[in-house]
Amino acid sequence: MDSLTQIVLGAAVGEVVLGKKVGNKAMLFGAIAGTIPDLDVVARYIFDTVTATEIHRGFSHSIFFSDLFAPIFGWLVWQLNKKDRASWIDWSWLMFWGLFTHPILDAFTTWGTQLFWPFSNRLAFQSIFVIDPLYTLPFLICLILALFQNRTSLKRLKLARLGLILSSSYLVLTLLLKGVAFQQFKNALVTQNIVYKDVNTRPAPFNTVLWMANVDTDDAYLLGEYSFFDSQPISFKQYPKQHDLLGGLAEHDKVKRLIAITEGWYTVTEKDGKLYINDLRFGLISMDATEDQFAFSYQLSQNNGELTITEMPKYRKDAKRLLAALWQRMSGN
Repeated sequence: MDSLTQIVLGAAVGEVVLGKKVGNKAMLFGAIAGTIPDLDVVARYIFDTVTATEIHRGFSHSIFFSDLFAPIFGWLVWQLNKKDRASWIDWSWLMFWGLFTHPILDAFTTWGTQLFWPFSNRLAFQSIFVIDPLYTLPFLICLILALFQNRTSLKRLKLARLGLILSSSYLVLTLLLKGVAFQQFKNALVTQNIVYKDVNTRPAPFNTVLWMANVDTDDAYLLGEYSFFDSQPISFKQYPKQHDLLGGLAEHDKVKRLIAITEGWYTVTEKDGKLYINDLRFGLISMDATEDQFAFSYQLSQNNGELTITEMPKYRKDAKRLLAALWQRMSGN
């Protein structure tokens, strides 16, 4: 999820764990703990694109990381706050829950998280977009109200717990909405006599009213969208897989690792003599019916036998274009 949401979650967890003993410091260090896992973004400044992408939401988002570093961070915070009533163990528990709830929340997003690193692949329920106001805003309001209560006030604890209950309930609701949308896509495929291998669903940006689907067929992927306010049947647009365009590059280590990152949901396109691997799990850059540019696209370049993979940039104008069409599409077709 986005940084603000993780800060709010960490602060609320900190308040519930240690608020009575240390007051607002619990929120502060809970927020810090909730931010720490995302420091893995520095990898993009150190490693190549594929390696940095593999690292993101990997080790730092695992149970192992929370177990290993919670007592270390807890000891550091304890050293800074020895005058408070909280012990090293108290601070360690706060840090653990701040670190641990971060990847739990991320597991509900499309990218997911390697919660059980290094023993399994990413866990991704794909039921919430990385920024969802309906999750964050009620949670944030409860936390702000709690912030101005006395640390021994029962109302303060109740507000923090209410924020956690509301946000957690919304996460459960997103799973139910995903199930309904998934069934709508399956029904549409049956009605249209489309033979398919698999269906992957996810919410559109910033909401859980509009849902997107990728459908795996023999030589192409179908992309469709469904809003709970739709009155017209679901339609699908076809995107050829074109995996054969990779040729010998399909056996290159970097390419194989990138394909593994996409979990097999990818197409290959060629433009101006350059090859691109497109990750379908995050959809297109806009909702334009003629759009063929994917949100996550990687250019393959060879120079003197060396293969370089570069993630194509995304621009502010693309976000504006998406938002302009998004709200209209949510209201139904």
